Amino acid sequence: MDLAGRSAVDGLAVLREVFGHTTFRAGQAEAVEAVGAGRDAVVLLPTGAGKSLCYQVPALVASRRGRGTTVVVSPLIALMQDQVRALRGRGVRAAAINSHQDAPEQRAVVTSFLRGELELVYVSPERAALASFKRMLARVPIALVAIDEAHCVSQWGHDFRPEYLRLDELREVMHAPMIALTATATPEVMREIVTHLDLRSPVMVLGNFGRPNLSFAVEHLRGDADRIAAVIAAGEAAGLRARTGAGRGIVYCSTRDKTETVARALRAAGFPTAFYHAGRGKVDRERVQARFDLGRIRVLVATNAFGMGVDYPDVRIIVHFQAPGSLAAYYQEAGRAGRDGLPARCLMLFGPGDLMTQRRIQSSGPTGVARQRRIEEALAQVERYATASECRQQILCNYFTGTDDQPPCGLCDACADPAAVAGAAERAAEPKARSGEPTRPLSDAERQVVLDAAGQLRRPVGKTSLARALRGSRAAALRRLGLGALAAHGALRAVGEASIVAGIDQLVREGHLVRRGKAYPTVWPAGRPTREPRAADKPRRAGRAGRARTSGVAAALDNFRRRAARALRWKAYMVLQRRVIAAIAEERPTSLADLARIPGVGPSKIERFGPEILDIVRRHQAGA
Repeated sequence: MDLAGRSAVDGLAVLREVFGHTTFRAGQAEAVEAVGAGRDAVVLLPTGAGKSLCYQVPALVASRRGRGTTVVVSPLIALMQDQVRALRGRGVRAAAINSHQDAPEQRAVVTSFLRGELELVYVSPERAALASFKRMLARVPIALVAIDEAHCVSQWGHDFRPEYLRLDELREVMHAPMIALTATATPEVMREIVTHLDLRSPVMVLGNFGRPNLSFAVEHLRGDADRIAAVIAAGEAAGLRARTGAGRGIVYCSTRDKTETVARALRAAGFPTAFYHAGRGKVDRERVQARFDLGRIRVLVATNAFGMGVDYPDVRIIVHFQAPGSLAAYYQEAGRAGRDGLPARCLMLFGPGDLMTQRRIQSSGPTGVARQRRIEEALAQVERYATASECRQQILCNYFTGTDDQPPCGLCDACADPAAVAGAAERAAEPKARSGEPTRPLSDAERQVVLDAAGQLRRPVGKTSLARALRGSRAAALRRLGLGALAAHGALRAVGEASIVAGIDQLVREGHLVRRGKAYPTVWPAGRPTREPRAADKPRRAGRAGRARTSGVAAALDNFRRRAARALRWKAYMVLQRRVIAAIAEERPTSLADLARIPGVGPSKIERFGPEILDIVRRHQAGA
């Protein structure tokens, strides 16, 4: 057996024993074989496709063969700390050297590294470029160097880090293979990675960027009120309004002020929400992220400061409140949805003003002619994506691979209703009606149409949304609010929007309708309760006893993983992923051997948590 073949076999054993997976995902085995045979490699895999295993598995294979330590260059301290905690939870000897450590802790890690006691050590690009670190590398056997988020090497990218341009200097002090990994590189950036990192005849691993569980969509909206209505409708459809429950959502905004505005509106609408941006203090950001980790916040509104390294399995919806600055940035952020393989939605809200906002943000620093041209090219690609009527996933996949062989996804809005998507883009391109549009009082019959429509509402809605529905709009945001199903939909087509809005305001003043909320008020029939009967008050269907018992085990395991995560200062998924909890609740293992057969539960997890997991299962089995 040749070296690559042996690496693949040993890698599969590590994958099963340490990480609890039975097979490699697409692209992973090819990367493991390449570096196991001493080759350099460039790995381009989509967000959530398991890039970290492409270097973690060969790192452990090399350690078992006595070849030395793997050095991982990672751009974020929080990201490397998460990786280290997850690896230690699996029994791997991993550590990080970073500026957040005090001097004794840092010395202890360095000592372990120099003694060859570590299987992986994580460092920042700034530290990797230091002469002192390179001298340290020359003193110990290095099995592999992994450059994570390698697109940061590109001066034209959205995450450029100048220290990445010096990482080729590591070649001067060690002879180990190098693997560069990214989820957001165009063919041009891939060439820059090879050049700037001095990779030698690298194996190019290109994954499939299709995400079959994600449905992409674009809505053309101008004002904040309509966009917030769309976010509320999307969050409601994803079941995120309740204080507790499965799943979470992320809303990305382009500016700090907008994150705070949107978060206030969502809180007013009853969503457990917080905001995150670089202008908040470090302690505040950590507190918000910890609450989001624990599920106490269901929706996080953030700028791209909530960026690289964000890894949650159960994000059910990603909304871009404003269009991002490039398709690379969009796909990286949208790709954080649905990492558990379950259906998730990625929605971009788009208006021409978004491109102006991005020009202002990206041109705030010194820019030359070449950079300005790159900015305009990137924004043109975003606009093409937003206004196209062909498959959204095809556009995204072709952008990264440079090919046109991706089949239609069948899930996005353009696949589901291309005529409606094309029509929406055409209507969005039409000039907006003048704010000085004349108004007239509604007739008694027209006032009654408004009141009848309000009586059919399922939830409070904005007055502009109601007016547009009465004029016949079929915008997706209105459909999700239930306005497309109103009996009076289109009944006031001949009446101007401003006149209907003025008529709604008059009905509020007269007490026939009431206004709810302050920043983004909604209207509702006076005297009608807004809350529907709770699910617990509704009659239960037959045949739910078995599901209730299963959900009881799952709920208890979920509580256990939260407690364990708090005690260990881990993220909850590092203890047990939701798919693993579901499998345990379904299989009901009675022994450690049974537990070991469940995918995703490795020996380290069994040793640390196995008896408590079995005890939880037994308690619920006895009470069934």
